[in-house]
Amino acid sequence: MAKYTRLEVAAAMKETGLVPLFYHTDVSLAKKVLKACYDGGARLMEFTSRGDFAFEIFGELNKYAIKELPGMILGVGSITDAAAASLYMQLGANFIVTPVFREDIAIACNRRKVLWSPGCGSLTEIARAEELGCEIVKLFPGEIYGPQFIKGIKGPCPWTSIMPTGGVTTAKDNLKSWFDAGATCVGIGSQLITNEILLSRDVDVLEIQVRKTLATIKEVRQK
Repeated sequence: MAKYTRLEVAAAMKETGLVPLFYHTDVSLAKKVLKACYDGGARLMEFTSRGDFAFEIFGELNKYAIKELPGMILGVGSITDAAAASLYMQLGANFIVTPVFREDIAIACNRRKVLWSPGCGSLTEIARAEELGCEIVKLFPGEIYGPQFIKGIKGPCPWTSIMPTGGVTTAKDNLKSWFDAGATCVGIGSQLITNEILLSRDVDVLEIQVRKTLATIKEVRQK
């Protein structure tokens, strides 16, 4: 079961402003990536469930995080139905991220008080997700909507917390545009955990990149 409540996870997302996300079939490498992000200061990680037997890899990662990385909050992304969400929650997923908005996932997660962040693309979807207890909405794909979408939503609904994923990079001007528009946190995948890093297994570079990205987020948030 989840080690962190949905409110604790939401607080960590808001505090750090960053949710790194990645997927890999090599458990050994996945552990190194997780530790590099942790050593760089990240306290959340979304493991994207995009391959066969991904749940087995996630289970090993979460055991590792619990034992070796105190305070690391591991969740899972790319979940598309309640059955998959339930499976990962049995493996200790602390949050569930989805590319789409589905009420069955909301019900399954709320029953266990696990944070769920659904992919939404309209104010109607966002409002419905919040009615079902969503703390932080995922804006996906972020590159399609852009920062102005968040700014537009925050006008009539200033209470809405949004995490754009897709179209977010580690560049200062990019991060500034999202946070200036009102993003609560950002999800960054291959722009942070690059294919080059995964191929070279140079996790020292990743640790530095995560630390720099967190510092940039802290800087652009200061007004």
